[in-house]
Amino acid sequence: MKPIRLLPLLAIAAVFATAARAADKELNLYAWSEYIPQTVLDGFTKETGIKVNYETFSSGEEMLAKLLAGGTRYDLIQPPDYVAEALIKNKLLVPLDYKKLPNFKNLLPEFTKMPHDPAQKFTVPYMAGTVGIVVNTEKIKEPVAGYKDLFSARYKDRIVVLDDGRELVVGAFYTQGIGLNDITPATLEKARPILTAWFKNIKLFDSDSPKTALLNGDVDLGLVWSGEAAILWNENKKFHYVLPSEGVHMFVDVLAIPKGSRNQSAAHAFLDYLLRPDVSALISEEFPYTNPNGEARKLLTPEQLANPASYPKTDRKLDTFRHLGTSGALIDELFTDLKNTK
Repeated sequence: MKPIRLLPLLAIAAVFATAARAADKELNLYAWSEYIPQTVLDGFTKETGIKVNYETFSSGEEMLAKLLAGGTRYDLIQPPDYVAEALIKNKLLVPLDYKKLPNFKNLLPEFTKMPHDPAQKFTVPYMAGTVGIVVNTEKIKEPVAGYKDLFSARYKDRIVVLDDGRELVVGAFYTQGIGLNDITPATLEKARPILTAWFKNIKLFDSDSPKTALLNGDVDLGLVWSGEAAILWNENKKFHYVLPSEGVHMFVDVLAIPKGSRNQSAAHAFLDYLLRPDVSALISEEFPYTNPNGEARKLLTPEQLANPASYPKTDRKLDTFRHLGTSGALIDELFTDLKNTK
């Protein structure tokens, strides 16, 4: 009877082994839209045989809500710094195995052990950037130095902005001398009348590709991610990038492995692949944000390094977001209310 009992067990083991091998050949990635070149995904698959399933989101809050809701298993995610901080605090990330990341050494030290991950245990920086103002200087002849200039009534229906409540609230905070992470009911009430006036002048909200409306001539000014501004500059030097005079938010988008990942070996392999200088330089070519990979920067052209949006020259302090806890819901409520009454 012993062999008869053993055969089903062997069959079950074979099924699980086959499933594991299949899992090792797949990577479920949840990342920002328009941020990872298809050539990079294809190159990784060609080298490793691992298929990448790329699902996108358009805001950190959207990502966080989906992850907290559960039900979908991802192997690798691309949160902004403050969302990564929330995931770490909630014990929702897997510690990295640095033995599988020999290319981690290529990163510039100023982009490691940052406030969102001070022990550098859970995240790998992907790209950094700023949020600033793009001006079509062929259409806008007056100087635009900051938020107050951008949202002037003279530019009504000529402005595209990020569809991101926190970025807009922060702009209003900066004009009032309020810290970008000082989110309370009282500070939001101070921001409300400012944002109400601004929203009357905004034509479009777009976080996925705000550059499109500027390129098409639908608008003449924008509050955009610096990588979008860098693409605009490469297209036409009439698109100037301005760091707002009142204050500047710098973001760092990272990569991390969430709890529940079934393909952690594939996730580490993809992380190390992205950290290769040649691969990281390819990312900069298509999405010219600030590259934290020092060895990759050595492969960039002088023109790429001189792009004023990719590598802005400034001595000013650049602020970063911190996790807000339940205060984030207050921003969402205000933002939704203002958009509905626009």
